[in-house]
Amino acid sequence: MHIVALKSPDTRDQRSVIHPETVNKILDLKGVTFSFESGIGDGINISDQTFIDLGLKAISRDECLTKGNLIITPTSLTLAESGAVQPGSTVIGMLNPFYSEDELKGLNQSKINAVSMEFIPRITRAQKMDVLSSQANLAGYAAVLEAAQHLSSALPMMMTAAGTLKPAKVFVIGVGVAGLQAIATAKRLGARVEAFDTRDVVEEQVKSLGAKFVKIDLGDTGQTDQGYAKELTPEQITKQKELQSLVCARSDIVITTAQIFGRPAPKIIDEATIKKMKPGSVILDMAVETGGNVEGSMVDEVVDVNGVKVVGISYLASKVSAHASFALSNNIINWITDFYDDESNDINFDFEDEVIQSSVLAFEGKIMNERFS
Repeated sequence: MHIVALKSPDTRDQRSVIHPETVNKILDLKGVTFSFESGIGDGINISDQTFIDLGLKAISRDECLTKGNLIITPTSLTLAESGAVQPGSTVIGMLNPFYSEDELKGLNQSKINAVSMEFIPRITRAQKMDVLSSQANLAGYAAVLEAAQHLSSALPMMMTAAGTLKPAKVFVIGVGVAGLQAIATAKRLGARVEAFDTRDVVEEQVKSLGAKFVKIDLGDTGQTDQGYAKELTPEQITKQKELQSLVCARSDIVITTAQIFGRPAPKIIDEATIKKMKPGSVILDMAVETGGNVEGSMVDEVVDVNGVKVVGISYLASKVSAHASFALSNNIINWITDFYDDESNDINFDFEDEVIQSSVLAFEGKIMNERFS
């Protein structure tokens, strides 16, 4: 099997889907050759020669597409690229099918198997493949650092000869993987942190990090069987906005992380809330790429609303691209090594397996997930 790895066509994404510390797992497989698109490590300061010295081969993007049997990619292939790939090949990566449905259908029509790492189930044995969690964790860390850069004051309390500097107040909305890391990072930097989530079950996690959990009674909310927050009713969203606006008004930094898998992000901060906040305060919208949690937020822009900076940054995990690449590469390679069959020198697509059932969206010319059929 010829495995190839592509670099991101979007220069904003500096991550690599392979990393020098992870590729040996692939090279140890029987019957495998491994190539990569030249320049794949530029965003993490890894030269082509570093990968070549490990036993990989540098080739062009076109060669990767036409010669690869298993193509590792950070994003979905274009329709033109799908047409260049050999039928029967497999494409694996962060295919983002909810926003690239035509591209998924293009892969399927070309009889290319499609594995979307975003669909890894949240079960114990699949944790090592969970790209959403690994990247959200780093994005939560980066979000705090980025927000702090836009704040005109320091985060920790400081005792100085000139007087005591008060700590910044940080409010994190949404306590999933990204939110928990944002809370932990803000606390480590010395801020006073409050957090809210529609799931009361996360209260203990918030408190364990030294933050205060903000209680807002929204009635029945709960979570999905995958651990995600359930979508709120319009009435619940209105109530949430009203009560959390009081916390926003006293905060220096607000970080929103609310996302619904496969759906546009819910709008949880409106202009009325922003106008209650102090001039100079910062809102960082981590959901800006899927529609945004904050009214008026824009991708890769800082919008000024009455002196409040509304920050939207794409590919947040890419701000720490070296660690993000290490985690992403490990996630994908763990999937490959788990399902690689040494006898056939190919992937064993066993649809009795829960991970295969969930992550394989197209197989041998058939859409396997009813959401996209």
